Amino acid sequence: MDDSIGIDVSKDRLDAFRLSDGQYKSFNNNLVGFRALRRWVGTRAIRVVYEATGPYHGAFERAFSGDLALVKVNPLQARRFAQARGSRTKTDAVDARMLALMGDAFALQPDRPVDAKQHELKELQIERNALIKDRTRLLNRIKTQTMGVTKRHTKARIALVKRQLGAIDAEIEARLREHKSKQLDILTSIPGIGPITAATMLIECPEIGTLGHKQIAALAGLAPMTRQSGQWRGKAFIQGGRKFLRDALYMPALVATRFNEEMKQKYQSLKAAGKPSKLAITVIMRKLIELANTLIKQDRKWMPKTA
Repeated sequence: MDDSIGIDVSKDRLDAFRLSDGQYKSFNNNLVGFRALRRWVGTRAIRVVYEATGPYHGAFERAFSGDLALVKVNPLQARRFAQARGSRTKTDAVDARMLALMGDAFALQPDRPVDAKQHELKELQIERNALIKDRTRLLNRIKTQTMGVTKRHTKARIALVKRQLGAIDAEIEARLREHKSKQLDILTSIPGIGPITAATMLIECPEIGTLGHKQIAALAGLAPMTRQSGQWRGKAFIQGGRKFLRDALYMPALVATRFNEEMKQKYQSLKAAGKPSKLAITVIMRKLIELANTLIKQDRKWMPKTA
């Protein structure tokens, strides 16, 4: 008999619920707990459903990716499912049970196994984002400092952060050149997309090149959500998706409106039609991610359209 298992992941613990027999068990969120969980799961699980929980699910995901049929779900969707079933209680045991029920109710399909190299790239990207924040904070602080000693200390820390940032960028590029060199070259051939943006796209969206237009736009949170009820028509808006991926596309979209003739014409036509600048830029961001997805899928670099 196939089975669905829900696992609520926290910092120190994995709370698991097995749907077939209603058994609940708790394990430590470490290597010892992982081994015990693997024995408890057995061979019957058709899916193991868990929520994305920031840093806490990473080790669990790396330990079982490719071994168990893992299904990672959005915490908000899982909560909405529990509410739809009339459950207002929120405990680890209840959450684990609801995840198992959600996987069974929607017949959720297992995710693709995540490459260990992709996990390492993601860790490097997180470190890079933290260094960018540190640099911004220090640059803002030095503007208000008046004492020589505090300015010297801040300048020294800024220099250190810049060196660390350079080292991280070099490490990311080296790893991408080793494993995704062709994809990196394809992305950087698109006007407006530089090496840093291309690296962010490949790290934040490893699925790029395997999805359709609507799927890649929704993944980036750039697909407009239509709102209609009877004769009422609300304004469509973007929602959800991967924020870091969407953020990385903003500046390239601005550049594309100046140096990519096709994107420039699209932007100008939207503005001429009375569309707000923010909406027009969002459209260009969507066209960029769709273009990148298509080029990687077709394994070819960008070429300007001939008249």
